[in-house]
Amino acid sequence: MPIKNPVVANDRTYPAPKTCAIAICLDGCEPEYLEVAIAEGLMPTLKRIRETGTDRLAHSVIPSFTNPNNMSIATGRPPAVHGICGNFLYEPETGQEVMMNDVRFLRAPTVFSKFYEAGARVAVVTAKDKLRALLGAGLKFDEDRAIAFSSERSGDTTKAEHGIDKASDWLGMPVPEVYSADLSEFVFAAGVKLLKEWKPDVMYLSTTDYIQHKFAPDEQGAKDFYAMFDRYLTELDAMGAAIVVTADHGMKPKHDANGDPAVIYVQDLLDEWLGEAAARVILPITDPYVVHHGALGSFATAYLPSGADQADIIARLRALPEMLEVVDKATAVQKYELPADRIGDIVMISTENMTIGTSAYRHDLAALKEPLRSHGGLTEQEVPFIVNRVIDLPNAPTLRNFDAFFYATTAAALEEVPA
Repeated sequence: MPIKNPVVANDRTYPAPKTCAIAICLDGCEPEYLEVAIAEGLMPTLKRIRETGTDRLAHSVIPSFTNPNNMSIATGRPPAVHGICGNFLYEPETGQEVMMNDVRFLRAPTVFSKFYEAGARVAVVTAKDKLRALLGAGLKFDEDRAIAFSSERSGDTTKAEHGIDKASDWLGMPVPEVYSADLSEFVFAAGVKLLKEWKPDVMYLSTTDYIQHKFAPDEQGAKDFYAMFDRYLTELDAMGAAIVVTADHGMKPKHDANGDPAVIYVQDLLDEWLGEAAARVILPITDPYVVHHGALGSFATAYLPSGADQADIIARLRALPEMLEVVDKATAVQKYELPADRIGDIVMISTENMTIGTSAYRHDLAALKEPLRSHGGLTEQEVPFIVNRVIDLPNAPTLRNFDAFFYATTAAALEEVPA
């Protein structure tokens, strides 16, 4: 292994790994998914790891969405440091609502880039391409020491841009459908092959939550997914890697007794209170993959018009039974470690089984074939944090999912690869 000295990234010092340090982000992994699958004997390897390694619960960052949490895991810091506070944001200076998946939005280097600069071999495999550029920021692909690609675009990867040509051909698996468990299985299969043949020092595997949006923990689709994951985990563990299994966020049912989506349309309310389009509600869950959630999550931010009585609006929103918390920008920045220039004047978080929408006519829910399951709020903040080594760990809320690489490298520094 070329890494001899600790690596510093964003004022955190990461031990030099003696074996591969792997963090696995199981997108949308509400802890109950693991409890059900283990209880039914579907995850023997994870069961053993929880018993013989270290098993904790951690807190994700808020909003409990994919991009903010993946980038927190990748940088070891909250959104106030790295700048990615949603999948989607409003730029007041341009008046545009844009995807926050461009590297220009990233304000801190990734742990991967710092390990790469120190001479490490770094592999990053993610399910959806929306994250690939952000996760791969700072990596160079001309020295055969970095690989970063997505399952979604695995058919057209290149050595120059991803560190590997045609990853799907290399893996011997077809490019998977975006809305499928196969998208995540591709990530795991690639991780196993990379560890076996390419031997990275640091590796990140990040999946998609299509299954978790679609199936509750006790449904067969979810059980099949976690049984599949356990088979790949078995291989990774057997090769001696130090592994942290965590999640970007949990997942809760967000529907009524009839199975219809439970939504409060806040743009419609603000239009009624302040005049049409005077305020602007932004839903940071918004991304190109809305089939499984209809852009409905439990966190939203709103920009209010000049002269609006902010305290009155907050009080009215707080009085709604659908709302768990409504705070002003300063409170949200301090409490949730968010970048002040990328959120609105107020932040709203809905209750456990409720989502926040803009206007009813703007949400196309026709594609939702199952009762809505989603995330984004405080009730989806608790996530698993499991290490296949015995190490000293705090519990939530002190332990955060973005501590994953610190503890993966800490575990990887304990011992050499087993013979």
